[in-house]
Formats: sequence, C-alpha cells, structure tokens
Amino acid sequence: MTAMSNLSSDVTELIFSYLPIPTLIRASTVCKLWHSIISSSTFSQLFPQSQKYPWFFLYGIHNTSSNFNQSFAFDPVSNLWFRLPSPTFPSQSSSFLGVDGFFLITAPFFTFSPILKRHLHSTSPLRFSRINPLVGVFDSGSSSPPSFIVVGGVRFIGNLVDIEDRLAVEIYNPNSDSWLLCPPLPADFRSGNSSQSLSSALFKRRFYVFGIYSCFISSFDLHTHLWSEVQTLRPPGVVFSFLISCMDRLVLAGICNGPLGSSFNLWKIEEATMEFSEIAIMPHDLLYGLFDGDEEDKFASLKCVGLGNLIYVFNEEYHKKYPACICEISSEDGKCRWRKVPQLPSPVNKFHKVVSFSSTVSLHSILQSEGGGDDVAPVQPMFD
Repeated sequence: MTAMSNLSSDVTELIFSYLPIPTLIRASTVCKLWHSIISSSTFSQLFPQSQKYPWFFLYGIHNTSSNFNQSFAFDPVSNLWFRLPSPTFPSQSSSFLGVDGFFLITAPFFTFSPILKRHLHSTSPLRFSRINPLVGVFDSGSSSPPSFIVVGGVRFIGNLVDIEDRLAVEIYNPNSDSWLLCPPLPADFRSGNSSQSLSSALFKRRFYVFGIYSCFISSFDLHTHLWSEVQTLRPPGVVFSFLISCMDRLVLAGICNGPLGSSFNLWKIEEATMEFSEIAIMPHDLLYGLFDGDEEDKFASLKCVGLGNLIYVFNEEYHKKYPACICEISSEDGKCRWRKVPQLPSPVNKFHKVVSFSSTVSLHSILQSEGGGDDVAPVQPMFD
C-alpha cells in the first residue's frame, strides 16, 4: 500500500474533498503540508459541501443575563452540533439577526460580522434605523465586501414603535459606504412589515418577500429597484408557511390542514407564474416528535429556514430543547429525504429569543479565523 505521504498533492486534495468540515479542521493540524492544502483558497473554492450543505445556526438570547446566551452550529455532513463562542448581543435583541455568511445588528447602528470570524464592521448609518427587518446579502465574494438589502421592519419614535410607517428599502454599497433609498414594501404588507410576520428569499437577483400568514408575495428587482405586483400564494389548507431559496428553485414550506389532520408540506414554486406543486410531506413521526403535547396551538412555535439543498424545521420553544429535523432535496432526482437532527449538546439554557438561520460555511474562513495561514503553525479549531 502507498503511504499517504507519498501521494501527490492533487490526489491528497481529492481525498480531502470528500471529508466533512470538522474532520478537515482536525486534519489541518497534522502537518504543515496538509494545513497548506486544506487552508488554501483554491481548495475552499473546489470544496462542494459548503454550497450544497449549508449549516444551521442557532443563537439563544437571554434578556436578563448575557451569561446565559449560547450559540450553536449544526454541520449536516458530519451530523454534529458545535458550540460556538456567543457574540455580544445588543441590548435590543430585536435588532440582531443572521443571513447567509453574516450576523448583523441593525439598530441603533448597522454593523455586521462574518459568522465565524467575529469581527464587527460598521457601515454608515441607515437612513431609517429599524428592528426586525428582512435582510439579504448579495455579491459578497470572499475577497470583496458584502452588499446588503434591508426591507421593512419597524422603528422607534421616542419610546414608541411606529408600526404604520412603511420604511424605504435601503441597499448598501460597500464601495462608497452609502445606503441607496428605494421604494418601500407595497402597501398590502402594511399590517405586518417585520420579520415576525414575513419571510424572505433571495433568488435570481430578486428579493422575495412573503407573508407567513397573509400569503402575500412580491419581489424586489435588484437591477431596476422596483417591486413586482403583489400576488397571493396560498396552497389549499395552508395555515402558515415560509418561503425558502434552494439552489435551483423557490420552495414554500409550512403547516397544512388536510382530511387526515395537520401535516408539514413542501411546494415547489414557479417564480414566473407563482404556480405551486407539492414535492414532499414530512413524515408524521418526525413532525409530532417536535412537540410534547397535543395542544391546538402547538404548531405556532414551528419555524423553518433553509438554503442550498437543505431545509431545517425546528421548534423554537425550550421544553424539548429546540428539537429540529432536516429535509435534503436531491439535485439529481428532486426527491426529498427527511431525518431527525441530533439534540443540542448539553447544557442548553432557556432563552427569551432564538435567532436562527442557514448559512454556507467557508472552510478557508474558518481556518483563517483560527489564526491559520501558510506561514503559521496549525492551531486547534474554534469549535467545542
């Protein structure tokens, strides 16, 4: 047999490309050669798992003591949770949120940080500082600053929340460090214009906004800066649902009442016509395994996030320590495969608010955040 040390760099790189990220991080500490291969930007670009299998991030916020805040990340390839260092949350937890690759604070100032590097960057002030907005990130390569779009949300006037003001859409230009004002959400969304009642998806250069309960949908064109006509997207029997951007499609996911009771369904959405077709139903045991009792309103705590080929469904209540399951949509045959996510690593505190999102994870950024580099000795990873 050929020793690993006798293989060419190309073959070694190919072998590494099949390993999950936690294993690669450990492998990068073996020797300088392996570290140089794994930490190179070219290997990170060739590494397919970061785009196809986004991670699930869960941040728990305790309102009275920051000592009880906790942060977790789930890697679907290794099927493992990792405990992360908790960021410093703002006093107003409604201004903290996460999007693909970043966590952000939107008030009183707009700041952002890569999810694993934990270095806050401040932008010029938003024209309308706001809490609970929808935020999307686009045109953000590893070597260029990100651009953000901020939609909806509510703002304070004195100590009062102004729920009537339809705040302008603001788009951040990283080159000029400025915010461009654009038309606000259509008036149909007036009764609920925050992330508590809306979900969003960035798909094919359009930022879609969807009413979780109203089922109104409209999209903002990132080129023309105009909103599309508001339509209603409500499959039969749907109670509430979330819009998710997968790799090659828009997906609607939510609770549906049918002849056999409640179910959690997935529908594929044709973005040109807003027509929908059912693609999957969560197995009954998985759905009801997310809850303890049989209360009528038990589904109210159900949340859903997703990206790439994965959709995460979870219960944001503490009583079962935030249980979750995952659906993988095959890029080859379109079939959906469900499975349970392992429990969070103990101990798990009780939180007043849970911030959750799905994000791609760059192996290169993880290793760089740990202090690695071609001229730096390998170090232990940040994960517990």
